[in-house]
Amino acid sequence: MYQQITLIGNLGNDPEMRYTPSGVAVASFSLAVNKSWTTEGGEKQDRTTWFRVTCWRKQAEIVSQYLGKGKQVMVVGEVEEARAFTDKSGNQRASLEVTATTVRFLSGGAAGAAGNGQEPAADDENIPSEEGLNER
Repeated sequence: MYQQITLIGNLGNDPEMRYTPSGVAVASFSLAVNKSWTTEGGEKQDRTTWFRVTCWRKQAEIVSQYLGKGKQVMVVGEVEEARAFTDKSGNQRASLEVTATTVRFLSGGAAGAAGNGQEPAADDENIPSEEGLNER
């Protein structure tokens, strides 16, 4: 079986970089995906769905170096699980855990930071092996 999710959204925080005991790089960040629509009564509605994205190895290093809170990205990956949490207002919410296979930088500024005129991206060649997945 195979599953894939594609998300476009904005980082809710700077990536958190860490290393497994064996030295494998792991970066995580929250991603806000917004949906807007207008009701039949003409009232504008907005909804934000939060995802917790995890990147591994070289992809983690690139994400940690070039991305920051508010930057827009496209993430392609696999849904791992859903986690419940309580927001600042006391409302019950859910966050979906996603392991990224590709992260594309959509906000301006990242290409300039790379210095080569092309946006940096981390993609399928950096998918974690079974060894890396077990080191979470």
